[in-house]
Amino acid sequence: MGDIVKEISVPAPHMQNIFGQFDGHIKKLERHFRVSIADRNGSVAISGEERAVEKCVGIIRELTELSERGNSIKEQTVDYAITMSMDEKEEVLLEIDKDCICHTIAGKVIKPKTLGQKKYVDAIRGNMIVFGLGPAGTGKTYLAMAMAITAFKNQEVERIILTRPAIEAGEKLGFLPGDLQSKVDPYLRPLYDALHQIMGAETFMKNMEKGLIEVAPLAYMRGRTLDNAYIILDEAQNTTSAQMKMFLTRIGFGSKVIVTGDSSQKDLAAGMQSGLDVAQRVLRNIEGIEFCSLTSKDVVRHPLVQKIVTAYEDYEAKENYRERQRSKRTAYGKGK
Repeated sequence: MGDIVKEISVPAPHMQNIFGQFDGHIKKLERHFRVSIADRNGSVAISGEERAVEKCVGIIRELTELSERGNSIKEQTVDYAITMSMDEKEEVLLEIDKDCICHTIAGKVIKPKTLGQKKYVDAIRGNMIVFGLGPAGTGKTYLAMAMAITAFKNQEVERIILTRPAIEAGEKLGFLPGDLQSKVDPYLRPLYDALHQIMGAETFMKNMEKGLIEVAPLAYMRGRTLDNAYIILDEAQNTTSAQMKMFLTRIGFGSKVIVTGDSSQKDLAAGMQSGLDVAQRVLRNIEGIEFCSLTSKDVVRHPLVQKIVTAYEDYEAKENYRERQRSKRTAYGKGK
């Protein structure tokens, strides 16, 4: 199949957004597909092998429409468009872009940015309990918070309850200075940050004073029944099996629960089983409970984070394989 040249029209006001700073987005497409892309006074000329050119044309048209809808084209957007193109999933970004969850206090639109995130958001809409599983940067907690605040504003629930197990890197709460609130606040800071960004600090404080929004360690959930509430359990990989069972049995009528966690980042004591791992085995086939697994493809932080996550996944897979092989050799030796 020989080389071809194709030209597509790109409106001048969107050219800079699509090309990126110092033409970074276009250079990425050129490197990946081994094509040449040039600006020709209001149109973009793409030359190279036919199949590669066709994929680039599709991506640039997709990016153009996203830009015309008011989106800022970022490196992550281009990376994901390339990934979807290689998977033969055309115009996925355009379909995802239609799903607006809410706006931040600054007016920024919050929406899923990947196919995995879209499935996660749809699962939250359709189920009473959803487990969001995946590595750092996949938007598990942030999207859950956005969905909770939207439901609260629409009066679908009466309050929001956000909780986390207060376990971090083996340090104990008593080691920190101050009263109990001062001790637990650092563990809950990511939840506060998301609330401030989406809801605004003033509105958040007013609702918190009224008891309509509660941010507390997981231990505070014991002995309570939580009706008409949106409940988010973050960092669930750091729960014990008993804590997870306690939490899930607090759920009352009219409530919705989202549990987020990353099984690769446990801070539990050695030999202690994660409540998140147990829940996946015990609850997998119960109707009304859905498990959504996000992957490195769904990372929406800096592109380098996606590479770090992928590198660790590859390393851990190799280590697990070597461990299984060592176990087999040990078992074989004992059997002799």
